[in-house]
Amino acid sequence: MRCFALVLKVVLSLLGSEMTVAQLSCPEVCSCAAGVVDCSKRGLTTASLPSSFPSHTTELHLNDNHLTALPNGLLDSLPALRLAALHGNPWSCDCGILYLRGWLLKQRNNTSIRNVSCSSPAHLRGRLLTYLSEQELLDSCRYWLCNLALASQISLFIFITVQVLLLASVILFLRRFELLTREARRTAAESFTAEDEYAMLKDRSL
Repeated sequence: MRCFALVLKVVLSLLGSEMTVAQLSCPEVCSCAAGVVDCSKRGLTTASLPSSFPSHTTELHLNDNHLTALPNGLLDSLPALRLAALHGNPWSCDCGILYLRGWLLKQRNNTSIRNVSCSSPAHLRGRLLTYLSEQELLDSCRYWLCNLALASQISLFIFITVQVLLLASVILFLRRFELLTREARRTAAESFTAEDEYAMLKDRSL
């Protein structure tokens, strides 16, 4: 009887340890129960999205957040995953979403595929991600890079303009300082000359 109680205690201890580990591996912003990880309606962005989820996750709810893309490899470490709810997010269909597209194309769950549509760019808005070709996403990425390059050039032009204005201000200040210095020296020299002449006239009068 004692042996049975000891074995039961060990089993309960192990189960408690496993539950503790599972609970610790659950992201703080999500709730986890029986393999279901619910991170829906948490206001998550791509930057604030948890970097990992419990490996035994069977359902992952990321719907109704502010996700524009998923980090590369995020879902690859979930071998038991059967369902991923991704709807209700403003997905940005550019080169940053290629990983999610590739993952969706490997899935057999048509619900997940149908619920992922583009919110931007404007010419792809409303289209399903899996129906877009890789070339369309790469083209959108080029447009984004072109806009970024243009913004960088404008910023560089503004920076150079400011630097030129500052340099011109310094040059004008130095020239003004030089003129004031010359005038001060000339005034001082004239003052000394006047004093010398006054001293000579005073000597003559004596």
